[in-house]
Amino acid sequence: MPPPPSPHEPEPAWPIPTLNFRIEDLAHPGAKLFLDNVRPGVALREAVVTVCSWLYTPETVPTNVQCVTLVLRPMPGVAHTFGSPTHKEIHFSLDHIRNSASRARDEILGVLTHEMVHCYQYNGLGKSPGGLIEGIADWVRLNAKLGPPHWKREAGDKWDAGYQATAYFLEWIEDRYGDGSIRELNALMKETEYDEHIFKEVTGRKISKLWIIYKDSLVEKHGF
Repeated sequence: MPPPPSPHEPEPAWPIPTLNFRIEDLAHPGAKLFLDNVRPGVALREAVVTVCSWLYTPETVPTNVQCVTLVLRPMPGVAHTFGSPTHKEIHFSLDHIRNSASRARDEILGVLTHEMVHCYQYNGLGKSPGGLIEGIADWVRLNAKLGPPHWKREAGDKWDAGYQATAYFLEWIEDRYGDGSIRELNALMKETEYDEHIFKEVTGRKISKLWIIYKDSLVEKHGF
């Protein structure tokens, strides 16, 4: 979860959109698993707060998202998010929930957190690499302590491979270049088309050099 405020600071008043919930097959085993493990309204609200806390400050958080609807339905894959700037829909696979029965609660909360990032993050006016978009979503999930046990910290072929591979790279950037680094990267994708120069603006190094240093650090620490 995000770092708690100090005892002398009030909890930030994040803008919470209208939250809707729909199940398209109540007889599906995944529906019962979901309802047995989480309270939909609470889980969605906590996902909003987590995303806002890691990607924004109370002064910079976007206020355009007015409504988020979670739809549970039988479908292949895990989940996806779409919608307009004001109304978002998260479609979550009941089949995936059923297949995650052994760790249903953590997987449900992790996927909801990942998808909620897509409701709020910036994307360089649609030009950001898909791997960076997905990596930021998993970076927030990672910080919320909701990463699944199969995730591994390893260097792939490219920095924007996406998902956990990029998430761990972003975690390394945050650790090395200071708290708020990924928040700043996200902010730099708000009003201008994506350009990889944003990494140099935040860290002082080109993305290609960052990736080399990161991979070297993995070899030094973990032998791979």
